[in-house]
Amino acid sequence: MKEYLNCRLCPRNCKVDRTKQVGYCNESAELCVARAALHMWEEPCISGKNGSGTVFFSGCNMGCVFCQNKEISMGNVGKIISRERLTDIFFELEEKGANNINLVTGDMFVPTIIKAIEEAKNRGIGIPFLFNTSSYLNIDTVKSLDGLIDIYLPDMKYIRESDAIRYSKAKGYVEACKAAIDEMHRQQQKCLFEDRNGEENLLKSGVVVRHLLMPGMLIQAKLIVKYLYDRYKDDIFISLMNQYTPNGKLQNYPEIDRKVTKKEYDSLIDYAAGLGVVNGYMQVGETASESFIPDFDITGV
Repeated sequence: MKEYLNCRLCPRNCKVDRTKQVGYCNESAELCVARAALHMWEEPCISGKNGSGTVFFSGCNMGCVFCQNKEISMGNVGKIISRERLTDIFFELEEKGANNINLVTGDMFVPTIIKAIEEAKNRGIGIPFLFNTSSYLNIDTVKSLDGLIDIYLPDMKYIRESDAIRYSKAKGYVEACKAAIDEMHRQQQKCLFEDRNGEENLLKSGVVVRHLLMPGMLIQAKLIVKYLYDRYKDDIFISLMNQYTPNGKLQNYPEIDRKVTKKEYDSLIDYAAGLGVVNGYMQVGETASESFIPDFDITGV
């Protein structure tokens, strides 16, 4: 595909010919998938009881020092598959009872994913497609998904550019993230729910923006919640997460080498409620563990 010849899918604009070498994302033009299975740990409206049909793609265009998925983000784990195989995986997940097809970090493979979704829709797949992303995307990449993605699940990791650079090596993240979420909202302006597969209140379409609270970054988290609520009001859902877990490799970043405290997280939730946020999700109990990270063993690939 021509988009891989001079790659500009994300703000890094590395312009690498990925048919000949890997880009910054550690991936070539060949589709690489690390896992395809039911996943129970997304927001309740996404996983439900049956689970979300997650497809974990290898590689990543971010550079987060706190990454918990290094084995796949560095492109070290995964299986090369064809576009046709990806489409078949969608139907296999649907047969297993998946509530949706959850494309996790597919940012670097968007052109191929588009073709696979188009084929699946032509063959009559009956569940929504969900795009699960860091939001570090060029606006044209997001626009290319218009009409194909039913649910967007973007991160808003930072609203301070200095933190995006220090902790994720992602210059221009804030501007790119805001533009990407704006485009997602343009495509899916309201969150719509439906009863399906014997389950109630499953998300049919819309945008759910996630923010992972990090140690010592409560002010930034509150600024993000305020930005999202002021801009989109109740059109979107805001998912505030407390599951940050140090990865044991943060000696040069001691300020984030700890878990988030209950006091920090409670303060963020109280702030969101005080603003008037009602369409949102919070995590309860002890979630800062590895239980959310599946085995990337090419299951289902």
